[in-house]
Amino acid sequence: MNSAYFEKSGPANTKQTLELAGQRAGELGIRTIIVATTSGATALEAAKQLPNFNIVAVTHSAGFSAKDVQELLPENRAQLEKLGVKILTCQHALGGVNRAVRFKLKTYQLDEIIAYTLRTMGQGFKVCLEIALMAADAGLASVKEEAICIGGTNSGADTAVALTPVNAQDFFELRVHEIICKPRKI
Repeated sequence: MNSAYFEKSGPANTKQTLELAGQRAGELGIRTIIVATTSGATALEAAKQLPNFNIVAVTHSAGFSAKDVQELLPENRAQLEKLGVKILTCQHALGGVNRAVRFKLKTYQLDEIIAYTLRTMGQGFKVCLEIALMAADAGLASVKEEAICIGGTNSGADTAVALTPVNAQDFFELRVHEIICKPRKI
Protein backbone atom coordinates (compact mmCIF):
# COMPACT_ATOMS: atom_id res chain seq x y z
CA MET A 1 0.00 0.00 0.00
CA ASN A 2 1.21 3.48 -0.80
CA SER A 3 0.72 6.27 1.70
CA ALA A 4 -1.65 9.08 0.74
CA TYR A 5 -0.60 12.67 1.19
CA PHE A 6 -3.04 15.57 1.41
CA GLU A 7 -2.05 18.92 -0.03
CA LYS A 8 -3.39 20.74 3.06
CA SER A 9 -4.17 19.74 6.62
CA GLY A 10 -7.56 19.93 8.23
CA PRO A 11 -11.12 18.65 8.37
CA ALA A 12 -11.63 18.60 4.58
CA ASN A 13 -9.63 15.34 4.68
CA THR A 14 -11.80 13.57 7.27
CA LYS A 15 -13.91 11.44 4.95
CA GLN A 16 -10.95 10.24 2.90
CA THR A 17 -8.83 9.64 6.02
CA LEU A 18 -11.54 7.42 7.47
CA GLU A 19 -11.97 5.57 4.17
CA LEU A 20 -8.23 4.92 3.87
CA ALA A 21 -7.96 3.87 7.51
CA GLY A 22 -10.88 1.46 7.23
CA GLN A 23 -9.58 -0.02 4.00
CA ARG A 24 -6.12 -0.58 5.42
CA ALA A 25 -7.45 -1.96 8.70
CA GLY A 26 -9.45 -4.49 6.69
CA GLU A 27 -6.41 -5.48 4.61
CA LEU A 28 -4.29 -5.95 7.73
CA GLY A 29 -6.97 -7.65 9.82
CA ILE A 30 -6.89 -4.87 12.40
CA ARG A 31 -10.03 -4.64 14.54
CA THR A 32 -9.35 -1.56 16.73
CA ILE A 33 -9.47 1.99 15.45
CA ILE A 34 -8.56 4.75 17.91
CA VAL A 35 -9.80 8.18 16.88
CA ALA A 36 -9.18 11.61 18.40
CA THR A 37 -12.31 13.69 18.78
CA THR A 38 -13.09 17.02 20.41
CA SER A 39 -16.83 17.63 19.98
CA GLY A 40 -17.46 13.99 19.07
CA ALA A 41 -18.19 14.73 15.41
CA THR A 42 -15.12 12.93 14.05
CA ALA A 43 -15.77 9.87 16.23
CA LEU A 44 -19.41 9.80 15.09
CA GLU A 45 -18.32 9.93 11.47
CA ALA A 46 -15.85 7.09 12.15
CA ALA A 47 -18.53 4.99 13.86
CA LYS A 48 -20.92 5.49 10.95
CA GLN A 49 -18.32 4.96 8.24
CA LEU A 50 -16.55 2.04 9.98
CA PRO A 51 -19.32 0.09 11.74
CA ASN A 52 -17.50 -3.25 11.83
CA PHE A 53 -14.58 -2.05 13.91
CA ASN A 54 -13.95 -1.58 17.63
CA ILE A 55 -13.90 2.24 17.77
CA VAL A 56 -12.23 4.01 20.70
CA ALA A 57 -12.93 7.76 20.81
CA VAL A 58 -10.34 9.79 22.73
CA THR A 59 -11.55 13.23 23.81
CA HIS A 60 -9.85 16.25 25.28
CA SER A 61 -9.66 16.19 29.04
CA ALA A 62 -12.20 18.28 30.92
CA GLY A 63 -10.73 21.75 31.42
CA PHE A 64 -8.57 21.56 28.28
CA SER A 65 -10.21 24.58 26.62
CA ALA A 66 -11.58 26.30 29.75
CA LYS A 67 -12.13 25.46 33.41
CA ASP A 68 -14.85 22.85 33.96
CA VAL A 69 -15.60 22.60 30.22
CA GLN A 70 -15.93 19.24 28.48
CA GLU A 71 -15.84 19.79 24.73
CA LEU A 72 -17.48 16.45 23.88
CA LEU A 73 -21.06 17.48 23.19
CA PRO A 74 -23.60 15.58 25.31
CA GLU A 75 -25.73 14.70 22.27
CA ASN A 76 -22.66 13.28 20.49
CA ARG A 77 -21.70 11.30 23.60
CA ALA A 78 -25.18 9.77 23.70
CA GLN A 79 -25.02 8.80 20.01
CA LEU A 80 -21.52 7.35 20.38
CA GLU A 81 -22.61 5.27 23.36
CA LYS A 82 -25.64 3.99 21.40
CA LEU A 83 -23.29 2.93 18.61
CA GLY A 84 -21.09 1.02 21.06
CA VAL A 85 -18.11 3.36 20.79
CA LYS A 86 -15.79 3.32 23.81
CA ILE A 87 -15.14 6.88 25.00
CA LEU A 88 -11.93 7.83 26.80
CA THR A 89 -11.55 11.15 28.57
CA CYS A 90 -8.35 11.55 30.59
CA GLN A 91 -5.15 13.53 30.97
CA HIS A 92 -3.19 13.86 27.76
CA ALA A 93 -0.20 11.53 27.68
CA LEU A 94 2.07 14.32 26.44
CA GLY A 95 0.70 17.13 28.60
CA GLY A 96 -0.89 16.93 32.01
CA VAL A 97 1.01 18.03 35.09
CA ASN A 98 4.10 19.01 33.13
CA ARG A 99 1.98 21.55 31.25
CA ALA A 100 1.26 23.18 34.62
CA VAL A 101 5.03 23.59 35.06
CA ARG A 102 5.20 25.37 31.69
CA PHE A 103 2.29 27.66 32.56
CA LYS A 104 3.62 28.51 36.03
CA LEU A 105 7.40 28.46 35.59
CA LYS A 106 7.63 29.30 31.88
CA THR A 107 9.75 26.28 31.05
CA TYR A 108 9.05 23.18 29.01
CA GLN A 109 9.20 19.67 30.42
CA LEU A 110 10.18 16.44 28.69
CA ASP A 111 6.70 15.34 27.59
CA GLU A 112 6.05 18.59 25.76
CA ILE A 113 9.49 18.46 24.15
CA ILE A 114 8.56 14.99 22.87
CA ALA A 115 5.24 16.40 21.60
CA TYR A 116 7.01 19.19 19.73
CA THR A 117 9.41 16.67 18.23
CA LEU A 118 6.55 14.45 17.04
CA ARG A 119 4.87 17.49 15.46
CA THR A 120 7.73 17.62 12.96
CA MET A 121 5.71 14.89 11.22
CA GLY A 122 2.49 16.89 11.69
CA GLN A 123 0.02 17.65 14.47
CA GLY A 124 -2.12 14.68 13.50
CA PHE A 125 0.88 12.35 13.70
CA LYS A 126 1.63 13.51 17.25
CA VAL A 127 -2.04 13.03 18.15
CA CYS A 128 -2.04 9.47 16.76
CA LEU A 129 0.86 8.42 18.95
CA GLU A 130 -0.52 10.20 22.00
CA ILE A 131 -4.00 8.63 21.77
CA ALA A 132 -2.39 5.19 21.34
CA LEU A 133 -0.64 5.67 24.70
CA MET A 134 -3.82 6.93 26.34
CA ALA A 135 -5.99 4.08 25.02
CA ALA A 136 -3.42 1.48 26.06
CA ASP A 137 -3.12 2.98 29.56
CA ALA A 138 -6.92 2.87 29.92
CA GLY A 139 -7.05 -0.77 28.81
CA LEU A 140 -9.14 0.13 25.75
CA ALA A 141 -6.47 -0.96 23.24
CA SER A 142 -4.27 -4.01 23.48
CA VAL A 143 -0.50 -3.64 23.53
CA LYS A 144 -0.35 -7.06 21.85
CA GLU A 145 -2.25 -6.14 18.69
CA GLU A 146 -1.91 -3.53 15.98
CA ALA A 147 -4.40 -0.69 15.85
CA ILE A 148 -5.13 2.16 13.49
CA CYS A 149 -4.91 5.61 15.07
CA ILE A 150 -6.59 8.62 13.50
CA GLY A 151 -5.77 12.21 14.40
CA GLY A 152 -6.05 15.65 12.91
CA THR A 153 -4.84 19.19 12.77
CA ASN A 154 -7.13 21.37 14.92
CA SER A 155 -10.36 19.61 13.86
CA GLY A 156 -11.45 16.68 11.77
CA ALA A 157 -9.04 13.96 10.71
CA ASP A 158 -6.12 14.17 8.31
CA THR A 159 -3.68 11.55 9.60
CA ALA A 160 -3.91 7.78 10.06
CA VAL A 161 -1.19 5.37 11.12
CA ALA A 162 -0.95 1.65 11.83
CA LEU A 163 0.94 0.98 15.05
CA THR A 164 1.05 -1.26 18.05
CA PRO A 165 -0.02 0.71 21.14
CA VAL A 166 2.15 0.70 24.25
CA ASN A 167 1.62 1.97 27.77
CA ALA A 168 3.04 5.43 28.42
CA GLN A 169 5.87 4.06 30.57
CA ASP A 170 6.96 2.02 27.52
CA PHE A 171 6.86 4.99 25.13
CA PHE A 172 10.22 4.24 23.55
CA GLU A 173 8.96 0.78 22.53
CA LEU A 174 6.21 2.36 20.40
CA ARG A 175 6.57 1.50 16.73
CA VAL A 176 4.66 3.01 13.87
CA HIS A 177 4.29 0.30 11.24
CA GLU A 178 2.75 2.42 8.49
CA ILE A 179 1.69 5.95 7.75
CA ILE A 180 -1.59 5.49 5.92
CA CYS A 181 -2.14 9.17 5.21
CA LYS A 182 -1.11 12.60 6.41
CA PRO A 183 -0.91 16.18 5.20
CA ARG A 184 2.11 16.83 3.01
CA LYS A 185 2.46 20.38 4.28
CA ILE A 186 2.37 20.77 8.03
